[in-house]
Amino acid sequence: MRTKYLVTFLLVLALAFTEFAVLRRVDIRVAGSAGGPGGVAATEEQIPAYDVTALKSPKGKYLGVTVAGGAEMGRVRAFAGETGKTPNLVAVFESFDDKFAASEVRELHNYGALAVIRWEPYDVPLRDIAAGKHDAYVKEFAAAVRTLNLPIALTFAHEMNGHWYSWGTKQTTAAEYVAAWRHLHDIFTQQGATNVIWTWTPNVVNYLRKVSIRALYPGDAYVDWVGMDGYYTNRGPKTFQDLFVPTITQIRTFTRRPLLIVETGAEPSSRRPGQITDLLTNVARRRDFLGVAYFNINGSGKWNIDRDDAALRAFRRSAAKDTFGFDIRTVK
Repeated sequence: MRTKYLVTFLLVLALAFTEFAVLRRVDIRVAGSAGGPGGVAATEEQIPAYDVTALKSPKGKYLGVTVAGGAEMGRVRAFAGETGKTPNLVAVFESFDDKFAASEVRELHNYGALAVIRWEPYDVPLRDIAAGKHDAYVKEFAAAVRTLNLPIALTFAHEMNGHWYSWGTKQTTAAEYVAAWRHLHDIFTQQGATNVIWTWTPNVVNYLRKVSIRALYPGDAYVDWVGMDGYYTNRGPKTFQDLFVPTITQIRTFTRRPLLIVETGAEPSSRRPGQITDLLTNVARRRDFLGVAYFNINGSGKWNIDRDDAALRAFRRSAAKDTFGFDIRTVK
């Protein structure tokens, strides 16, 4: 009799344990569904990293902007109102010791724009990054990118072929640059932060003919997009052909990765409206270009077009093409 009761008790206990396990799995699944892309409630196993594949080669073109104050949304919206086109690519500048700008990236994503993180290693020798001396910080940054789980484009140590930054040619060798880039990429991969579009971005080569950008290229396994920074200045090249094509020609000797103008602008002059038309027309027609971001900040060259009616009209007219602009949230 005692044995019968014992067996019954054990059966009831087993059933109770099974029901608890099922309910526990349901609780975890519900908690995970509350997170989704950009959430942190679920584990990486339950929510895969945001798939950036479609954003790497979208059907439309990116039309972006850099505004004063980083991703200050009031200025981003003002630019959209003035140009008649909602930017879907916005630059966010971060120093190498900054925490990941998660709130800015989230706000831009909710606006329909991809954040381009311009990660700047001021006063940090790239050889130290490559040697792992900053791994704790990099892992924390990469983990934050993965936790947010929204897409970003990442440019690290841009314009590295110039001499004006601490990571440029005066203080850093090409081998050190490549080693640092690859080391960062490897850590992001280890942290599961595959929601990143790695965007290698040299300066246009016009004034830097003696520097080999090929030697600075980390390799296709470490780069998704090839960016360029270059400006229409009153003393420099006056056309897209003269400003960007020499750099494109060099790039095409070592990679076929798609191209993006990450930073550009035109100085005030009677030529500026024509230069803006030249810029947007060429980006729109070229199949190897993903898009362009305009540097709409006063700066050293008074690049902003807000107070230049003729330049603004030229921008509105050229940007009105259906080719430009799409909501990144709709790209699958």
